Amino acid sequence: MRTTFAAVALAGALTMALTGCVESGRTDSSRSTGPAVACPVPVDETFTGSVRLGYQDIPNGDLIVKDTGLLNTCLPNGKFTWSKFASGADVIQAFGANSLDVGLLGSAALSRALSAPLRQNLRAIWIHDVIGTAESLVAKDPAITSVAALKGKRIAVPFASTSHYSLLAALSAAGIDKDVQLVNLAPDAILGAWKGNQIDAAFVWEPTLAQLLSDGHIVVSAAETAKAGKPTYDLAGARADFVAANPAFLQVWTAAQNWAVGQINGDPAEAATHIAAQLGIPVDAVRRQLGEYTYLDAGTQSGTTYLGRQLGADLRGAAEFLLSQGEVQGVAAPEVYSGASYSEAAAKVGAK
Repeated sequence: MRTTFAAVALAGALTMALTGCVESGRTDSSRSTGPAVACPVPVDETFTGSVRLGYQDIPNGDLIVKDTGLLNTCLPNGKFTWSKFASGADVIQAFGANSLDVGLLGSAALSRALSAPLRQNLRAIWIHDVIGTAESLVAKDPAITSVAALKGKRIAVPFASTSHYSLLAALSAAGIDKDVQLVNLAPDAILGAWKGNQIDAAFVWEPTLAQLLSDGHIVVSAAETAKAGKPTYDLAGARADFVAANPAFLQVWTAAQNWAVGQINGDPAEAATHIAAQLGIPVDAVRRQLGEYTYLDAGTQSGTTYLGRQLGADLRGAAEFLLSQGEVQGVAAPEVYSGASYSEAAAKVGAK
């Protein structure tokens, strides 16, 4: 039951990705709401390019950079357009249509994009966060206390997302990956389906997760599937040609993101204020959510792990698992995944 439903929905998603239909779920939201802050590196007035940035409603440094207008401060002669996306699947479609330069997507979505049939030429330029309990499988029936108890149930998840990947891993480990019905829904649609009793469970991220927990409970989290060998990350992806043409911009952009991580880890109260303004939720809720992720600075990311080495191995491992689940048509050569990491900007920023 799971395989048939997922295959049909996935085929539709891939068709849209290849034909370039990317407007669904996308809105232009370039407005900065918070006070401007000083640029953490020397201001570069020579950059005059236009950059199309994709973000999601996920509590990490990307929202701080957006809220403070930091890119406009550091690169005053550049033009930056921020567009909101519902999930990594939408970001993949935008990359495929060449309508996005840099965008937030999960590690599972990037792995899917690098694999057949899409084979997109993308680079991971930053790890926004390592996902922990912020993505979890929530059930409404109190009697469902294990993944196995979801046999025969309807479970909602945004396809081509890290939550989708973690859910497939949990279902496979429980031996019921062929015995549930997966429903492909964006986070806001998941909330509506939950309230309308149209689904039995959902695997999703904050802030939707917190809303489901008002009358549901966590069965398993991404932190647990990571411990079982299926880690997930929220990444900044970029087209390979854009990366090659814009090393100076990427160094400033990385410095801004690194500054935001410093705010989260060093002054979480101030960081939460900026993120709450972008998400439209209470600051206290953001403070709680920040504890459900791990945020890495540039020096850590560009070392021998993460962007330096580990990410490539994790992307390939995700691709192999997705192939076993029928979610991709083929795994690319190992160098495709190892070569997808762009650590040069993080290394330069981390060395300062």
